[in-house]
Amino acid sequence: MESFVLNTKILVYTFDESSDSIKKLINEAKLATKGAYAPYSGFHVGAAALLSDGKIVRGNNQENAAYPSGLCAERVTLFAANAEQPDNPVTAIAIAAFHDGEFTEVPCCPCGSCRQVMTEVENRFDKPLRVIMYGKNKIYEVGSAKDLLPLSFGKESLTE
Repeated sequence: MESFVLNTKILVYTFDESSDSIKKLINEAKLATKGAYAPYSGFHVGAAALLSDGKIVRGNNQENAAYPSGLCAERVTLFAANAEQPDNPVTAIAIAAFHDGEFTEVPCCPCGSCRQVMTEVENRFDKPLRVIMYGKNKIYEVGSAKDLLPLSFGKESLTE
């Protein structure tokens, strides 16, 4: 039997400690929460994807009375970015959540399905995707989506 250790480096900082480019991306994600369709949970999530040419694509969660039919903000954003600009890699994504009249205190972290889609985006473009998770008290940042899902399912899993 053998074993291995998985390590994930997570940067933790405040909004005030962020660079201007990170602040801009977070503010775009916060703005995106306003368009979320969340009549059932009241949990409005926004995401903003930064493309390699500097363009920003926003998206938000879209709920449905048949809960599995809704879609998270991260996937809406990444699918929109890839549909609009299929040859323009996404280099970073920021995520923010608004609930009960204010942004959440702790960072909004992506669900497992969104993490899987993020790793597919990395694989598609063969470039890391920075993930920035906003909370009023602190921000989490990882340099690659694979840091959030290190044993992801990918094209190498489809070998015969």
